[in-house]
Amino acid sequence: MDYAAFAVEWEAAWNSHAIDRIMAHYAPDVVFRSRKAMRLVGQGEIRGRDALRDYWTKALDQQPGLSFIVTNVFIGHAMIVITYRNQNDVEAAETLLFGPDGLVIEASACHRVPSHSL
Repeated sequence: MDYAAFAVEWEAAWNSHAIDRIMAHYAPDVVFRSRKAMRLVGQGEIRGRDALRDYWTKALDQQPGLSFIVTNVFIGHAMIVITYRNQNDVEAAETLLFGPDGLVIEASACHRVPSHSL
């Protein structure tokens, strides 16, 4: 799998706001973890592509100006870490674990803590 090409497509999919394009990267039984999900859906772990689609649809509706710029891609065994900045210049990292079919089976999003909050 070409992980660098995946990261380029991942960024383009998010910046398109096309939910089907975004979801095309994820396996039916994907598990996604993010603290930001707590505010929107009341839990930090989302299981399954349908539940993840619902969450991200709500998130995109609330942030019509959402955009990402990938800053780094770290490649591991069947996984990558993508670091990026959003439209508000907030840094984040997404760790993506891939199944044998090349779809994401597990993803975790982490966002930088402002230095004044440490």
